[in-house]
Amino acid sequence: MMSDVLVLNFTYEPLGVVCVRRAVRLLFARKVEVVHRGDGALRAASVSFPLPSIVRMLYYVRRARKRVALTKKNVLLRDDGTCAYCRERGGRDMTVDHVVPRSRGGRSVWENLVACCSTCNARKGNRTPDEARMTLRRRPREPRFIPFVVVRRNTASDEWAKYLALYNVGIEERVTS
Repeated sequence: MMSDVLVLNFTYEPLGVVCVRRAVRLLFARKVEVVHRGDGALRAASVSFPLPSIVRMLYYVRRARKRVALTKKNVLLRDDGTCAYCRERGGRDMTVDHVVPRSRGGRSVWENLVACCSTCNARKGNRTPDEARMTLRRRPREPRFIPFVVVRRNTASDEWAKYLALYNVGIEERVTS
């Protein structure tokens, strides 16, 4: 039985993912309508009720634009795990580099941080890219959006795809312990 339900805004844009229990409560409170039914069913006495897979709010939920948190993970996501100097895609050896080193007054802000492989980071050292004779391939800037709907891998059903395709949706690994 699927345990997660995709919640869409009145305009069919994704708002988030909730558990089935929360979705059923929203349904009985007449705040949502079922867009797609899931595989399971809720059984009580002699009544069987199909569980939802996708629900849509019956009113528009206004969401304020959130600023993206400045973290190493988000810098690497913004730069797509690609080194800002050599364009090599890295895995574990990717670091975050200050374009203007902190020792020279460089701040930890979006416009001064780039993803960098450990080789280029060591080569650049405590210098600016010009002093190290390294070309910065792309000017760093603050991202305008953040993937706000997080879908756990192996949880998103096929019918969710058409609602999530237009948005940048983050997919995280499901951790099983």
